[in-house]
Amino acid sequence: MSDQIKLKVTRRTDFGKGASRQARRAGQIPAVVYGHGAEPIHLLLPAQETTLAVRNPNALLTVVNEAGEEHLVLPKDIQRHPIRQTVDHLDLIEVRRGEKVVVEVPVHVEGELSTAVDAEYVLDYPTVPVEAEATDLPENVLISVEGREPGQHVYATDVQVPAGVTLQLEDEIVIATVSEVVEQDLGDESVQEEQAAESAEGAEGEGESEGSEESAEGESEGSED
Repeated sequence: MSDQIKLKVTRRTDFGKGASRQARRAGQIPAVVYGHGAEPIHLLLPAQETTLAVRNPNALLTVVNEAGEEHLVLPKDIQRHPIRQTVDHLDLIEVRRGEKVVVEVPVHVEGELSTAVDAEYVLDYPTVPVEAEATDLPENVLISVEGREPGQHVYATDVQVPAGVTLQLEDEIVIATVSEVVEQDLGDESVQEEQAAESAEGAEGEGESEGSEESAEGESEGSED
């Protein structure tokens, strides 16, 4: 279940791209808190502590400003730099103790597939939406592939969730699919590679021949001059 993390924050008074860049250079992350019909609250969060905290996208945060005011929040949107992948901006949603929210959580797979044939599974839903209390969010949900064979599926009804947590998917949704591993015919592949190599060598030979002829023609023309 989710652990509560407390962060000391400051109110943000300067806005715009320039102010955001300056804040990030100073080791702060611009953020906005939404929720419960109140006006959005603009904050600056400590970059290092916040970045570590939101490695869990459902991290429960308590932000405390200079006046000692506290807000219990969850990440709603995490914007990252496209190259450095640092956190550039956060949208946070305010929650209350006992309030239920819907979040995406990872699917954890347990068990071994049937050994009758060489099989593998594919997760159609690596994460699933669940409803739970904001202060008691699960880290993941479980499915079992124990003994399953190719052609079988794991459905939403097979997902194991903790007490007090509700899966927000229709029962017939396929969470994972089991299929037989198909081995490639290396012999055919080798033949194709050899044919491709021969074609490439032939093309290079033609190119060299044409180049030699052009060179000879050029020398001939040069001698005439």
